[in-house]
Amino acid sequence: MNLNLLLQLLIKEFFEMKKYYVLLFITFLLASLEAGAVDPKQTALLPKELEFIGIDKAVVGSTITTDLEFTDEEGEIVSLSSQFLDGKPVLLSMVYYNCPGLCSIHMNGAAALFNEMDLKPGVDFNWIAVSMDHNESADLAVEKKINYMDQFSGEYAEAGWRFLTSKNSKANLDKLTKELGFTYRWDEKTKQFAHTAAFYVLSPEGVITQIVPGVGFDKKTVRLSLVEASDGKIGNTIDKLLLICFEFDPNKSKYVLYSWNVMRAASALTVLILGIILIPMWRKERSKGANS
Repeated sequence: MNLNLLLQLLIKEFFEMKKYYVLLFITFLLASLEAGAVDPKQTALLPKELEFIGIDKAVVGSTITTDLEFTDEEGEIVSLSSQFLDGKPVLLSMVYYNCPGLCSIHMNGAAALFNEMDLKPGVDFNWIAVSMDHNESADLAVEKKINYMDQFSGEYAEAGWRFLTSKNSKANLDKLTKELGFTYRWDEKTKQFAHTAAFYVLSPEGVITQIVPGVGFDKKTVRLSLVEASDGKIGNTIDKLLLICFEFDPNKSKYVLYSWNVMRAASALTVLILGIILIPMWRKERSKGANS
């Protein structure tokens, strides 16, 4: 073997080895990231301000106590049940009105969503914002409501937007947040509440049917969540057909195609088509046999 050929082989082996180690490093890195992503219990990796806050999604399927009383933006004592009497599904947000960041972004996202959707608050569903700060008053709540009413460009029923406080009913606030699986805490250093943001989707009976976290919302996800919570009483035929083939994935916080339901729907459609084709043929054959 001449020297040039040997040198070429060595160079080739070097680069092959190099690629191997690069691939090994990338695999190790991805495995490390995946391990960190799927283990939410490692709270030691979280900033102290974010420990012990969040939403327990295990509450989905449970029913909240709708006779809990709060103070609305007009200063009137109202029960949550007043928002469920008309048979509409409900979106509920835990916020506080003096929040300098996340709550305002969440409510801005809600207003933007309601402007885009053809399902409207007060018409097809109701929206309740409940302050997690029991020191906030109705004066602040009505100020916030006016601000968000001004952002909403379409027609709406004002009674379908409620901004509630709990200045005289902290026990009710504590009970509600416990039933919602919503944990938060006051951070003395920043003088703010450490918390997360989400829509709780509630059926007309007060059952938590979905939790849609975030501050910017996918229109299809919220729409289908409301249609499903209403048991098909709102929405259109297309929404109902989509709910046959799509299911809510709590890990992705959106509706995803569910192959088993697609197969079931396809099977039912096949049987229907065969019935439409074959039944007239059977009748025709029977008619011929009777005539002969």
